[in-house]
Amino acid sequence: MSATRSTIGTGQGASDSFGRRLLTFIANPNASVFILLVVLIVIATISNPSFAEPSQLIRFIARVAPIAIAAVGQYFVIVTGEIDLSMGALVTAQVVISGNLIGDDSSRVIPVLLLMVGLGVLVGLINGFITTVLRVPSLIGTLGMMLALSGLIFYWTGGSAGNNPVDTFRQIGRGGIRNVPVLDILPYSVIILAVVLIGASLLVRRPFGKGLVSIGGNPEAARLSGIRVAVGKRVAFVISSLSATIAGVLLVGFAGVHPSVGQGYEFFTVTAVVLGGVALTGGRGWVLSAAAGAFALETLFVVLNFLGVPATYRDTVQGVIIIVAVALSQVDWGARGSRRRQPDDMTPGIAEPVPATPQ
Repeated sequence: MSATRSTIGTGQGASDSFGRRLLTFIANPNASVFILLVVLIVIATISNPSFAEPSQLIRFIARVAPIAIAAVGQYFVIVTGEIDLSMGALVTAQVVISGNLIGDDSSRVIPVLLLMVGLGVLVGLINGFITTVLRVPSLIGTLGMMLALSGLIFYWTGGSAGNNPVDTFRQIGRGGIRNVPVLDILPYSVIILAVVLIGASLLVRRPFGKGLVSIGGNPEAARLSGIRVAVGKRVAFVISSLSATIAGVLLVGFAGVHPSVGQGYEFFTVTAVVLGGVALTGGRGWVLSAAAGAFALETLFVVLNFLGVPATYRDTVQGVIIIVAVALSQVDWGARGSRRRQPDDMTPGIAEPVPATPQ
């Protein structure tokens, strides 16, 4: 009989433990975005059953791949407590460079790609230098970089669309492996996205990636523990700029060459990152959640489109999401619980805590 009770108790304990873990997972802002994404996909499928067809779903993933990759780059900057507002202008610059320098000459593809990568690294280093050496807040420094790049792009193009580069270059963004069972085509952009996500996931598990999170959580503590804070932030800006470069390469295949191609990408990536539960002040967040935030945001727009909501509301929805997500990220439930447990005669902010007696 006692053995039976023990077995039953063990089963109930395991069930309770699983339930607690599930509730903890759901309550985690980094994990909840995946639940939101699933819910939105279900709603989109109910609204338009063809959305869930494998061939349509893989094309949707391919279309979101550039913004998801850019969001991953933005994650590395935000998790250090900074922000990169130059991303959209850099995306546009890379698109314009590819169209004007490659043209119809396929022999220029590799040299121009190397030039684009070099520009991405340069912009990232300048953003890092402005932030860490000149001590200009990244919000202002990268805003200045955004305006500088936008001005140069307008000067170069006159605000008009340019010629598309040779088709072999555009295939990177819009081509793929054909005759794939079930999917029909496996887009190159999906493969590139998978490689970026795997690489980013491995990086955040390494000491360097953990160091970036530590920098955002407490820069002084990170410095005292031997982490080179300034170097870490510079590398984060370079990663962000390189992700914008990759996004630009893919967008050439989707949208062609136009000065407005990357417009608004900086705000879209920030929205995706905070929707993914990453703290805008740094120090907390999952890199995969940032990518999931991009997919959730795009799926939300698809749902609104299926429901007949005008596309002009996209900016409004995006703004509301940023405000709500950041507001929720500032709630410290643990601290609130601690305040509730304080004795009645303790007035927070006035009474000093009693130092612990040494053991």
